[in-house]
Amino acid sequence: MVTDMRKRHSLEDFCDRMSEQLEVNDVIPSELYKTYDVKRGLRNANGTGVLVGLTTVSNVEGYKLLPDGTKMPSEGRLLYRGYDVRDIVGACLDENRFGFDEVTYLLLFGHLPSAKQLEEFTLLLNSKRILPEGFAKTMIMPAPSINIMNKLSRSVLALYSYDQRPDDISISNVLRQSLDIIGYFPSLISYSFKAKRSLFNDTEFVHHRPIPTLSTAENILHMTRASGEFDDIEAKVLDICLMLHAEHGGGNNSTFTTHLISSSGTDTYGVISAAISSLKGPLHGGANIAVCHMIDDLRDHVGDIGNEAQLREYFLKVLRGEANDGSGRVYGLGHAIYTLSDPRAVLLKGIARKLAQSKAMEDDYMLCEYIENKVPEIISDYTGDYETTMPANVDLYSGFIYRALGIPDDISTPLFALSRLSGWCAHRLEELITGKRLMRPAYFGIKGSTKYIPLDERK
Repeated sequence: MVTDMRKRHSLEDFCDRMSEQLEVNDVIPSELYKTYDVKRGLRNANGTGVLVGLTTVSNVEGYKLLPDGTKMPSEGRLLYRGYDVRDIVGACLDENRFGFDEVTYLLLFGHLPSAKQLEEFTLLLNSKRILPEGFAKTMIMPAPSINIMNKLSRSVLALYSYDQRPDDISISNVLRQSLDIIGYFPSLISYSFKAKRSLFNDTEFVHHRPIPTLSTAENILHMTRASGEFDDIEAKVLDICLMLHAEHGGGNNSTFTTHLISSSGTDTYGVISAAISSLKGPLHGGANIAVCHMIDDLRDHVGDIGNEAQLREYFLKVLRGEANDGSGRVYGLGHAIYTLSDPRAVLLKGIARKLAQSKAMEDDYMLCEYIENKVPEIISDYTGDYETTMPANVDLYSGFIYRALGIPDDISTPLFALSRLSGWCAHRLEELITGKRLMRPAYFGIKGSTKYIPLDERK
């Protein structure tokens, strides 16, 4: 044991020393990116994304480009296979029904299902809710992860071993694999969550088996809650969140990862596992948790949350890196594409307001509204940039809704992954059908040539 501790500390000391060298050797002067016209972050100079592909799966509209390349701000629109997501969600609300399975069908197959087609599809997904025999016991429970996203990534990779044709990338087989993963995912989340809580939080492991007749949202609440109980309104609200997170264009980080890795011809499990790892990042799918943690920090450090002067001072500290996580970022604001509004945030805001009233969470909702309405002005005053718009993004109100539903932070991003599976699988199929070319962007080496030094001559 002592030897192991010495090795660990020795390794840590070595890495600490070498990291200092890396931080010198791996620095590339910013001006060289301009010299070589490199699109850092695959972004053009005007902030738009570099066009790297075409897709029929969805459209994300947040601005109009003028002939001279200038971005003209506009209200945001999100289209799934050409259908406005507001119309899809609105129809489900009007008809008081669940819509996530319908959205999944639409994204995968490109058209809205008939009532009979939707029923058949839902029954098919429901038949996949129970994991393969022994999977949870051997692949999930023995080694819980402190972050459930890592366990989900590993679990999806492990499903490869339970597939008789794991490397067959024919469209029929990839579609079958996609439906398997989508069907299994609620159980993967539940087992991973319960195993993590059992080990790290010393709670009793109680797992409720999925019920095939329940919707995806209902099964999530049923399996993850200790009581297994939920009401219809809670499930319908979660269903709307799943619908709104299901897809967001081919250029977001995790979906681009799906296209990139699919282009190599590798298996479905490796592709989806990589997409999950991408979504885990706090600058991508982890941002909804970051919003909640920021509000927690605000409550801890602001004496009177109704005092605008104190709130303003708090967010100035955030921008200076003196509050919250020290990143200087205000989470829940701004988007790479949306300039005036994020349609997902607009839809969720109305739901959040009603939830706040029913759950006696008006104060937290008020803070979200303050962030949306007042903090962009604070940011502009701090940066001196009065041109860049900072609308509320989906994370601001989805984080609030998850808290209002009593969904633990542990599974907020995993639920995002569950939603986004539909889009990832649709894009993987599209890449295999129409892409058919290995993605191979370029990096220009700027180091030049260095003369080799014999070992005994080095200092």
